[in-house]
Parts: sequence; C-alpha cells; structure tokens
Amino acid sequence: MRERESPLTLLTCSGLSNTGRLTTQVAIQLQRRYPDLFEEHITAKQLILDQEQILRGIENVVVVDGCSDGCAAKKLQDAGYEPYLHVIATDHGVVKKGMEEVQYLEIACVTSAVIELLRGYGRTRGCDPLENISDDTP
Repeated sequence: MRERESPLTLLTCSGLSNTGRLTTQVAIQLQRRYPDLFEEHITAKQLILDQEQILRGIENVVVVDGCSDGCAAKKLQDAGYEPYLHVIATDHGVVKKGMEEVQYLEIACVTSAVIELLRGYGRTRGCDPLENISDDTP
C-alpha cells in the first residue's frame, strides 16, 4: 500500500438500509484486519453532531458509502474536506434491499474493494460469489 504521513480514518454512512449497515460492518472488518492502517471509525451521524471536534487533526479519510446518495462523502465535503478515497458499496455489486440482512459475502467484497483501491489496483471485481470458482469445481 502507498505510504502516507498519517493513519487513515474511516467515515461511513451507517444508515438503516442493508447498504448503510453494511458500511459499519466493513469498517469493523477493516479495523480488525488492518489495525495499524485504520486509526478511527466515525459515522456520518457523529460528523453532523460535532464535525469540528471530530475532524480536528484528521488528514486522510476513507469514505465508505452504501449507495450513490453518498451521504457520508457529502457530510465530509460540507465540512470542507475531500475524501482520500471514496468507495460506494453499490458500485461493487451490492444491491440496496431496504431492511434485509447484510450478507457476509457483501462485507467481504466491499472490504476487499477498499483494500484493492488503496493498493492502487483501480477498479475492483465486484461481488460475484461465483467469480473465483472454475468450471471443474465440484
């Protein structure tokens, strides 16, 4: 991954729909798997409540939005900041389905998308569960 001066902060929309809840789960996975890379996780709601205090000293914000509404990114931009990286779950194959449960595969795919984009791989593969299974797999 690219070297940076300071650790990354995760900002998620964390809405009520499956895609919003997914962003929270992605942030948890990223912090567990890469604790030295991701210093903090904040939600768009927290940002609304006290943006000045929360954003003090933060430089590199990775925004994970559930859908193209981009709530978290908009809140960050309204505060005068630009995301270091902006990932939208629905751009990676996740379908917004209201209050349905978040699927582990969706969490894994969006988590991988964030890491791949940070590594500079460009566009990620999406969330096709059969993508890595060959025709000879039993």
